[in-house]
Amino acid sequence: MSDSEIEEIVWQGKFVTAKRKGKWEFVSRSRGIKAAVILAVEDGHVLLVEQYRVPLGRNCIELPAGLIGDETEGEDPLEAAGRELEEETGYRAAKLESLGEYYSSPGMVSESFTLVRASGLTKVGEGGGTDGEDITVHRVALSALQGFLDEKRSEGMGVDVRLLMLLGPQLI
Repeated sequence: MSDSEIEEIVWQGKFVTAKRKGKWEFVSRSRGIKAAVILAVEDGHVLLVEQYRVPLGRNCIELPAGLIGDETEGEDPLEAAGRELEEETGYRAAKLESLGEYYSSPGMVSESFTLVRASGLTKVGEGGGTDGEDITVHRVALSALQGFLDEKRSEGMGVDVRLLMLLGPQLI
């Protein structure tokens, strides 16, 4: 194995690890943790969350999401997605379906996420996340999504790249 093939841990925290492989620097999740991102679209509306993101220094509009196995080793991705959907949005899904594993920024981050479609939604609580998350829930009509995102951008918020899948046909 040449030096360029050796993966070196530069720094490691509880959730994030900075690595170097040859001249390439990148970040990964610590302890092999992955994420679940939930696509909850029903009756022409999508569930979105708004929360402050430290790396951005501002609020961001996103699909509901959370870590898999951060507290329970070996947690099932669909189980984690159901838990996160309810914690963040206050909605419970009758059905959760994996749409596959994806990578958010493969040139810089090795993190992957399982995209999960949630259907049969029932409002069972207020949502808002767990201790200190302070999440605002938005149920947005798909037909009004572009306007909603434009408004949030004008308020200085970030928009998660995964929302492009909902805007796709409008972008072409």
